[in-house]
Order: sequence, then C-alpha cells, then structure tokens
Amino acid sequence: MCAAAAAQPRAPAVRYEPSPMSVVQAMMDLAAVKAGDVVYDLGCGDGRIVIAAAELGARAVCVDIDPLRVAEAQENARKAGVAERVEFRNENLFDTDLRQASVVMLFLSLDFNRTLRPRLQRELEPGSRVVSHWHRMGDWKPHKTVHVRHERREHEVFLWVIGSK
Repeated sequence: MCAAAAAQPRAPAVRYEPSPMSVVQAMMDLAAVKAGDVVYDLGCGDGRIVIAAAELGARAVCVDIDPLRVAEAQENARKAGVAERVEFRNENLFDTDLRQASVVMLFLSLDFNRTLRPRLQRELEPGSRVVSHWHRMGDWKPHKTVHVRHERREHEVFLWVIGSK
C-alpha cells in the first residue's frame, strides 16, 4: 500500500445523524439549488439531501462508504420518484472526483471539512457552492450563515462560494 493511500481518512469516522428536513430545505435555499445544478452529497446517509435536490430539478450524486446507507438512499429515491436523477456511489468521499459538482453538501465534522477544503477549492469551478450543516471549514470565512431551529436545537448552516472573497 502506498503512503498516500494509507494517509487518507476512512469513513465512517463520522457518526450517522440525518439532517432534519427543515435543515435540508435551508441547505437547498442557501445554495439556491436549481435545474442544471449537479449536487454532490458527501456522506449521503439516507439520501434526503440528494432527493431534495433532484426534486428541484438538479442531478445529484450520493456518496457514502456504507453500502447499507447507499442501498437505503437508493430505495428512498425510488420511492420519491427521483432515482433516475440521482447517481449512487458506494465509495470513500476522499476518493470522489468533485470536478463535475456545482454544489457540494456536507454534514461531516470539522476535521473532515478541513481535510476536504483544499480539494474543494482546487477541483470546483468558480461560482460553485459548498454548504455545510453545523461544521465550519477552519479559517475559511463563510459567504453566508443561517440558523435553523429544530426541536429546541439551533442548527447552523454555512455557505461558501468558490472564488468569492
């Protein structure tokens, strides 16, 4: 095994917790997801984010290292009638080619976000949007932050736009 491969973080180091639907809606609104977008959800879990994006007319890519989550997401997308608009990938999100994404959605951890940040900035086109539920990107200042209240908890959602100051 090469040293670079050994150094790559392996998921699921992040505990699975689905974003409440009110947060998912805020993520869609913050990124202004629309037809023509390609939305990647890294660590897609049950697929609720890619389903919401597909319902808005976007194409979506659901990436999860857990094959059971990918199967659950596929079934949920089928039930929602949007499976043809979603690509499902059972792979490590650190191995995912992000160059086709216009929007990347995250609900991972601060450490995962910091590790992904250089790749996001390198692989995404200017104007691409990155949205994270709860976790910042270190010292990368968000373009916008919204707060969503759900069941007595305050959820922060952050937006970064590639190439904006």
